[in-house]
Amino acid sequence: MPRPRPFAQVDVFSTEAYRGNPVAVVLDGDGLADEEMQRFATWTNLSETTFVLPPTTTGADYRLRIFTPGGELPFAGHPTLGSAHAWLGAGGVPAADGVVVQECAAGLVPLRRTDAGLAFRAPDLVRTGPLEAEVLGTVVRALGLEAQDVVGHQWVDNGPGWAAVLLRSAEQVLALDLDDTVAAGLMVGIAGPHPAGSSHAIEVRGFCPAIGVHEDPVTGSLNAGLAHWLTGTGALPPAYTATQGTRLGRAGVVHVDAVDGALWVGGASTTCVEGTARL
Repeated sequence: MPRPRPFAQVDVFSTEAYRGNPVAVVLDGDGLADEEMQRFATWTNLSETTFVLPPTTTGADYRLRIFTPGGELPFAGHPTLGSAHAWLGAGGVPAADGVVVQECAAGLVPLRRTDAGLAFRAPDLVRTGPLEAEVLGTVVRALGLEAQDVVGHQWVDNGPGWAAVLLRSAEQVLALDLDDTVAAGLMVGIAGPHPAGSSHAIEVRGFCPAIGVHEDPVTGSLNAGLAHWLTGTGALPPAYTATQGTRLGRAGVVHVDAVDGALWVGGASTTCVEGTARL
């Protein structure tokens, strides 16, 4: 029988409420079957809906399952931040002072507080290296580009499957759209530098035809993967900010910082809806 479960909807990666990326968080997912979680995630119609569960691994404060309208993800960035924000807001107390440890299908993900908000440690990439010629050709066609428009390309997959391309400018990134039919089955990330002297380093867009989402407003996992790639090659400094969601009328800002050899990805979170969900 359905019962009331504590619920929050959190806006992530913007200091302005309703201008980031929302995530639906069911703060008590205990006892729900996979199909019940998927049905609710499809109904919310957000890029991600999460379910907080008791941990099954020593060292974790809670376990998180992350669903899109098209299936479950092993890891995703803005749901990680929004769910930790909601868990703390509901009275969650981490075992280790100052660090929240999330268990998810990708493993343990530590989070810490920063001046910009919560930040997660960017997971290691499970797939890297240049895109294969066939994949790159598909991405180029889907974006309506010419091959010479692409400055660089890389797999930056930390779970969702991101294939990324670097373009010449943020302006070029903002002018594009993706043909979901051509890119079916792919997760496509695009980045381009803002002009010298700008407040932010790059503009990012994330297209997700593989999970039934055309464009994700602000994407933590993609930004984490891009950070591994672009700081690793020296294309970006170890600390920078990225903007995302501009074409969608959002004001997303993602903070990246290298601390003690690890990359941390974070930003502001705001609880916009609180109550119960009957599940």
